[in-house]
Amino acid sequence: MVRCKSNTRLSSIKNKVILTQADTTVGFISQNHNRLSEIKERPNAKPFIKIYNSFRSIQSRIPKSKKNLVRRANKTTFIVKNKAFRVDKTYKNSQLLRDLEWHYSTSANEIGKSFCREFCEDKTDIIVEDQNGLNELASSRLIKINNTKIKALR
Repeated sequence: MVRCKSNTRLSSIKNKVILTQADTTVGFISQNHNRLSEIKERPNAKPFIKIYNSFRSIQSRIPKSKKNLVRRANKTTFIVKNKAFRVDKTYKNSQLLRDLEWHYSTSANEIGKSFCREFCEDKTDIIVEDQNGLNELASSRLIKINNTKIKALR
């Protein structure tokens, strides 16, 4: 189910903030990192995790020796050359999200607080929810990789 605050067409989806259930937890997603920075009240210079809907989109950025690790990983965020990314195939359940090749992601909560549906509904443009609803779950694992090393950070 998709709920939208306005009744205009979704042609400018790239500037919208979407509240949805990810494979790990409830999150705000958008292709506009400035809107996410506003909501989370954090500096624009602080980067967000970039979520891709398929491994093909990112395979050129991954060290050759680590491609198998990334392709087979579930609920894992990788850092390569100080850029965080992960592949999340759960978005394939929604046509709206399936059309986005990538987007920025952050947890759907206020700084230092847990998930509050009222706060999130107030800050988001579109809500994508299935029959299971929106549930705060554990965050993804965080692994830093390069050509020779693998270091678990979370």
